[in-house]
Amino acid sequence: MGPIAIFLILIFFFTLVSKRIEKTILTAPIIFTVAGMGVYLILPRLAEFELNNDTILLIAELTLALLLFTDATRIDLRKLLKETVIPEQLLGIGMPLTILAGTVTAMLVFPGFPIWEAALLALILAPTDASLGQVVVKSNLVPERIRQALNVEAGLNDGLAMPLFTLFLGLAAATDPFVPGDWLIYTVEQIFFGLLIGIITGWLGGWLIGEAGNRGWIDESIQQLGLLALALISYGGAVFLGGNGFIAAFTGGLMVKRGFEDAKFHTSEFSEAWGQLLNYFVFFIFGMIAAKLLPQFNRATLLFAILSLTVVRMLPVAVAMIRTRLSSASVIFMGWFGPRGLASIVLGLIFLEGEVSLSFEITIVHAVAATVLLSIFAHGVTALPGIGWYARRIEDLDEDAPELQEPVVVIPGLEPKSN
Repeated sequence: MGPIAIFLILIFFFTLVSKRIEKTILTAPIIFTVAGMGVYLILPRLAEFELNNDTILLIAELTLALLLFTDATRIDLRKLLKETVIPEQLLGIGMPLTILAGTVTAMLVFPGFPIWEAALLALILAPTDASLGQVVVKSNLVPERIRQALNVEAGLNDGLAMPLFTLFLGLAAATDPFVPGDWLIYTVEQIFFGLLIGIITGWLGGWLIGEAGNRGWIDESIQQLGLLALALISYGGAVFLGGNGFIAAFTGGLMVKRGFEDAKFHTSEFSEAWGQLLNYFVFFIFGMIAAKLLPQFNRATLLFAILSLTVVRMLPVAVAMIRTRLSSASVIFMGWFGPRGLASIVLGLIFLEGEVSLSFEITIVHAVAATVLLSIFAHGVTALPGIGWYARRIEDLDEDAPELQEPVVVIPGLEPKSN
């Protein structure tokens, strides 16, 4: 029996007990990652064959592209800007500081680490993943404003990371980063064609779907398929022209609503079902990769992983939250629950499978794998206890405390759900 067959069987049995599992410290990413690790240890030859299959990387890339597209369709930037305090601080101040802190930490932990390679590692690990902390963003014990801030951050930071990933990859590969050359042309092409294709396909495709719907030409039950096809067209078109497919997918998702406002509702239906399936598959594959790399982790790798999830994440969040007047408990809670997951895995796979040869390539791969693996377990296991601790710490806050206020606006599709 091959790894894919094992994954499908696991999916079936997971669905049977999914409600019960939600009440435990186990999470879906933990379960599928452990399953992937087990498959590699029990069936190493079959697992190695799967990992060497280009189809695996393609599925992972398409999963991230679809996630970026669906996240973007659910974001109304005009409304988001009205909630200026927490999400804006997390993205506008916290994320750049996280990248800076990650770069410095990598250079300190790994002696001789070139600055742009360190920045690339920090950027790969900068996006957060709400799927690793679903219990956090769903729990009604956590104030709605905090839940929404964490959810919006996770929904936007992976899309914002893509242009920087392209830039840092080009700089890291350049012989002399301060002399414009092939790296600059590569970066400009990636960003320009990614944005161009995303704008064109998103706006035009959204307009066509909207017009077809207004004229009664389209069956509402399959509108979702048209949107998913549009996401893949954006991704594939950009890649074909030499652009960044992820930038195109995210931009396309932002633009599609210009012609089809209901896009967010249809993509939400996808993310609740097929999106979850693809997400779990990526964690399953990651488990096989992690099992293969685990014996190669050294003390420096593990130290960096620990620092990445603590100091590198929590200190920038604390700085970003200075003007928000949030309690120390809220700042600690938000700083800790910034798990690394899908985006970091896929960016790491793209880097690993790329043609760029860097002096610290193996170090980057090991550091990404160790950090994500630690995050899957650490954030999964601490979710329920963390919620309980946080709820006790804020129960005596005054009614006018910032975290207890209603969000200025609820972002459609990104609003937290209560149990």
